[in-house]
Formats: sequence, structure tokens, C-alpha cells
Amino acid sequence: MNPQFSHYFRLLVGVALTLAIAATSSPAQDRVLKMGKPDQVGMSARRLEMVNQILTEETKSGRVTAASVLVARRGFIVLRGGWGTLTPDPNSAKAGPDAVYIVASISKPITYLMLMLLVERGLISLNDPVQKYLPEFKGPGREKVRVRELLTHTSGLPDMLPENIKLREANAPLSDFVKGAMTTLLLFEPRSSYSYSSMGTLLSAEIVERVTKMPLAQFEERELFEPLKMKNTSLGLGKRALADTARVQGDSFAQTEKDLERYGANSQYLRKLGHPWGGMHSSADDLGIVLQMFLNGGVYDGKRILGRATVEAMTTDQNKRIGHPFGLGWGLQATTGWNAFGDLSSERTFGHSGATGTVAWADPQRELLCVILTTRPWRQDRGFLLRRIGNIVQGAIE
Repeated sequence: MNPQFSHYFRLLVGVALTLAIAATSSPAQDRVLKMGKPDQVGMSARRLEMVNQILTEETKSGRVTAASVLVARRGFIVLRGGWGTLTPDPNSAKAGPDAVYIVASISKPITYLMLMLLVERGLISLNDPVQKYLPEFKGPGREKVRVRELLTHTSGLPDMLPENIKLREANAPLSDFVKGAMTTLLLFEPRSSYSYSSMGTLLSAEIVERVTKMPLAQFEERELFEPLKMKNTSLGLGKRALADTARVQGDSFAQTEKDLERYGANSQYLRKLGHPWGGMHSSADDLGIVLQMFLNGGVYDGKRILGRATVEAMTTDQNKRIGHPFGLGWGLQATTGWNAFGDLSSERTFGHSGATGTVAWADPQRELLCVILTTRPWRQDRGFLLRRIGNIVQGAIE
């Protein structure tokens, strides 16, 4: 080979490698959600139309009272709609794409996001014992629980307290739930296993409140909802009337009419409680903004909400040692039993579902996000409707 040609060839290869590395390591674009068309981003409008057909059928039949969906790829909204009505009442308002739902456990990653903000600011360390921030957290094995385990569901704390129903029946304040979580028995030694834990979320929220000296609802409003202009989101009912939100079809805890009215999913008590593991109200539009912020690497519309390292930590497996994948607050596609995202999502997909019939997920590999909010509780079909729609959305990529 000609020496001069060889020199230029090596130079070109070096430039190509440099550009390739830069491309893979460059910051994600600051994409702001805007309306677009499926063919702009390599998706099939014909296939996405199947979502409309399914939800039209489900709401007309009465199997689902209300549903709202947002799908976006590369920052372009390719599907945005609402189906049905907020309640079964004949005069009920229609459910639009901006309808407000109680999103249940999608509240959890938002609570954890607040804690991670404090980690970024050097106010909390994930490897600190929980007792450093909550001295009342006492009992066998509790000294071994680190803050990190609250986010990865490996603390040993139960999902709900043994006295959960009694507290709800009494319309107890959130502080009574906190007291119970401080001393309830651990299910296993910390870090030895996985068990989904709403009480771990509650204590994460308590840590945030003590460090910030501010109610969690107020901190979320200041740090996330206001900067991202999430006008339809609040922890608890906020200033809106219960009648202006979608009504959940049934309840996992309250069964009789009296109990449903007193502490059920549509009761004034539960909606106003502001429980950090499931009491957030939001819309498909607003949750789409949060997911796009994560896809952007922590920034949205010029506002830096999270650092890139935080985004990576929250959306990658932190439980490799015990073989039960979970991020710092976000569920992952590979999580055992975590099947709300559908069957076709890539392994990098992260998100969360809610017992009231909701799911929000994002697939970084395909630059895709999807929010599905319904009023049919998860337990009624084990999330089948959510998975059907997720499969259609993934299958619409051409």
C-alpha cells in the first residue's frame, strides 16, 4: 500500500471513530413535545388507529368508563386522545386527552425523583442508613436498611401496613401511616430479596420532607410541576373538585358502598390524602412531559431538572446482585412480573404502572414514550388492556 495513502486512510479511520464516539456519547436532544404525524417519525398511522378502535369499543361497551392516551416519538406526538366520560353519569363531561386521573403507583417514581434531587444537591446519600434521617426507624434489622433500598424495593418493608384498612376506615392522617411504617416488622433482611413496597415510598417521602422542611406536595410543585408547566398535576386532589377527575371503577380495599364513600378510591378522604405511593393526580399530557424529560437526559425546554447521571441511575438495574431488575424508582422491562409495558418494548424500557388502570413508559432505544390512563383497575384484567395498547404502539414503528 502506498505509504501516503496508508497515512490518509488511517487518518480517515481515526476521524470516523472520533465522530462515532461523539455521536454515542453526545447529550440527548432537548426535545419538547409537539404535535406531529406518524410518518414524520417512522410510524404507521394505520396501525396506531387500532388504539382508537379498541378504546372506542371499550368505552362504548362500558367496560372502561374513561381513557386517555399520549404517544410520542422523537419529540413528536403521534397519538393524543380521550375516550369515554369522566364518570358513568349521563351528564358527565367527556374524557379528553387532558383529563385528570388519580394515577396510583405512577406517583412512586415522582416521589423518588424528589429524593434524587436532594442526592444531587449533596443533602442525602443513598448509602446512608435510613436511621440517619429518621431516628424513629427502629426495630430488628432496621439499622441495616439504607436509603437506597427504599427506592429499589429491597428494604424488607411491606407494601401495606397490617393496620392499613383500620387506618383508612378511621380516615387517619398520613402521619399515622408514617408512624406505622417506622416500626412494622421487616419481611426479610435488607438487600437479600425484593418485595414491592409502598411503605418504602412513604418513608422516602418522609425523608424528603424532613430534609427540605417542606411538604412533599409543595416541593414537587416547586421543583417539577411548575418548571415543566404540568398544570394538571398535583399530589393529592389539589385545588380541583373531585367531580372534575375521572372516577375509578372499583376499589382494592373498600367493598361496601359505605366503605367506598368513606375511604375508597373515589372518596374525598383518599383523594385528598396526598399519599406519596399512590395519591398523585395527573394527565397523559403532563406525564408525557416527565417521560420526555428523562429521554432528554434530564432537561426539558431549556430547563435542567435532573443531571444525566441521575437519569441513568434511575433507569438502569440497581438490583443485579439479587437478580430482580429495578431502577432507582422506575420499573424496567426486564423486571420479573413487570408486564405493563407490553411484550415488544426493548430491554431499556422503563416506566411504572398504577393499580387504578394506568401506565407510563419510555423506550430510549426507540426514542418512544407512551402514557395510558384508564379507569379500569389493574386487578380486573391484570393489565391486559394496557399491554394490548403498548404492543400496538411498539408495533407501529416501521
